[in-house]
Amino acid sequence: MLSRKGIIPEEYVLTRLAEDVPEHARYRARERRARFVGKNGTCNVAHKNIREQGRFLQDVFTTLVDLKWPHTLIIFTMTFLCSWLLFGMTWWLIAFAHGDLDHSTQLQAGGSRRAGEEARGFVPCVTSIHSFTSAFLFSIEVQVTIGFGGRMVTEECPTAILVLIVQNIVGLVINAIMLGCIFMKTAQAHRRAETLIFSKHAVIALREGRLCFMLRVGDLRKSMIISATIRMQVVKKTTSLEGEVVPLNQIDIQMENQVGGSNIFLVSPLLIYHVIDKNSPLYDISPLHLNHHEDLEVIVILEGVVETTGITTQARTSYLADEILWGQRFVPIVAEEDGRYSVDYSKFGKTVKVPTPSCTARQLEEDRSIIDSIPLSPKSTSRKRSFRLKPKFTITDEPS
Repeated sequence: MLSRKGIIPEEYVLTRLAEDVPEHARYRARERRARFVGKNGTCNVAHKNIREQGRFLQDVFTTLVDLKWPHTLIIFTMTFLCSWLLFGMTWWLIAFAHGDLDHSTQLQAGGSRRAGEEARGFVPCVTSIHSFTSAFLFSIEVQVTIGFGGRMVTEECPTAILVLIVQNIVGLVINAIMLGCIFMKTAQAHRRAETLIFSKHAVIALREGRLCFMLRVGDLRKSMIISATIRMQVVKKTTSLEGEVVPLNQIDIQMENQVGGSNIFLVSPLLIYHVIDKNSPLYDISPLHLNHHEDLEVIVILEGVVETTGITTQARTSYLADEILWGQRFVPIVAEEDGRYSVDYSKFGKTVKVPTPSCTARQLEEDRSIIDSIPLSPKSTSRKRSFRLKPKFTITDEPS
């Protein structure tokens, strides 16, 4: 992994890199709740017993784009080979039906009829077609427009002219589909999401006297994500009043950030937070619930338009209950240096402990005296700009 080589800090996770599981955590990972969305953004869903497989063939282009690279390259190669072979066989049949092969054989073998054939001025459909191999080579020359000049279609056979037109049209269609498919695979939207990062852990702490669920998001590239929006969902098993069990109930939660609303200006890393109030699905969550046995998963989805390509991209991650830290907050990572704002990504996922009540948001709202018993945390020691005060002088006239 890149983090082991020191290229990428371990405090944050790239949205497309798989999560490393330590040796001592393997047994514990088996007891964990199965993720709905992985840390790398992949959806942990297996589709089984799909009977209508023909629906995938109705959208062939998307099916080709979704295939893996080895399968795509095999289809790319076989498509051209099959088309060359098909039209090579067609050209060979045209030459065989017109007698071009017999004429070529007689010219090569020589004989008493050679003078008579040359006198009659025999004109073949395609010149220099002697066998299937030469017909196959002519098929390649026609479709890829090489044009070596040794073989060409004459006006003797209208069928040959028609086949020439059809092969050119078929070749253009195959080139458009195959090249478009490869371009879309190389320019897929999730490639841009490789440099959109989320903090490895989320935190719950006090902010403005209220419990808040917080995480950090950032972009490693200088090119911006335009119209970036972020939203969060809680996925957990619920049971309705009628006894219906919903194994994956997706509940939207209201989100806030420094600029307000769900739109974000992702120039530097931002802290995204959700105020845990009576409308929040985290209203009854306490530190005792933040363990690997708890059926809770918070999904974070970041969407936006790539500035350089105009393609919409999406980055996803999730936080299980034991990945939410209670009573901690993220350390500042943006500082002003030499007239510019610098971001220290080595501290991207670092947190510090802060005084936080060990109760639910419901209990905190019912008894506000709990906050009074909590000592205030010391102010952050971020670097402040220093100003040098200039002395003030009073100029007076000297007495004469």
